[in-house]
Amino acid sequence: MTDRSVIKKRQRRPDARPAEILAAALSAFSEKGFSAARMDDVAKRAGISKGVIYLYFADKTALLKALVQQAVGGQIEVAALLINSHQGAVSPLIAQVVALFGTRLQETDLGKIITLVISESRAHPEIGTFYLDNVIRVAMPLMEKLIARGIAAGEFRAVDTRLAVKCMMGPMLLGAIWRSVFEPLGAEAIDTAALSSLHADILTRGLRP
Repeated sequence: MTDRSVIKKRQRRPDARPAEILAAALSAFSEKGFSAARMDDVAKRAGISKGVIYLYFADKTALLKALVQQAVGGQIEVAALLINSHQGAVSPLIAQVVALFGTRLQETDLGKIITLVISESRAHPEIGTFYLDNVIRVAMPLMEKLIARGIAAGEFRAVDTRLAVKCMMGPMLLGAIWRSVFEPLGAEAIDTAALSSLHADILTRGLRP
């Protein structure tokens, strides 16, 4: 490590450290697995001492929870704002919301985080519970509300809104797993933004009376 790089690390703003720690944690968790990764691994990748991590995060579980919030929390807030303020036909808004998450999968590490939650929740149920409470149980009612609005307006036929939302989630879940698990093994790449656009079109056409 050069003197310049050491100086640069020392001069980093404290408010930048949480993001750097989270990036290092995702790298360590993705490579070693959540259970096998140690705080020492995270600290080494972040270029800091292990003690610095504990100034921001209590343990590995807190790191993974923060990764979930960083990747998804803001997007759910944006989706909620769009849904609650929207007036008019529902189909274009469904396409917009689905595209929001498809683009997020394409441009960020969201797929890696979802895959980590799936793979580690059996051994660490608190991780799955956190995702269930803070992502699924927040996002799904928003989309159920949107589909119900379309049904009430006569834009969509009557369907079970809970099942319809699960149908909506399926391809996005496939995209997350495909990008983080199968593409590194040589599978063809999936453009999740294009996938989400096609899926929204198929879904909204299928919901029409």
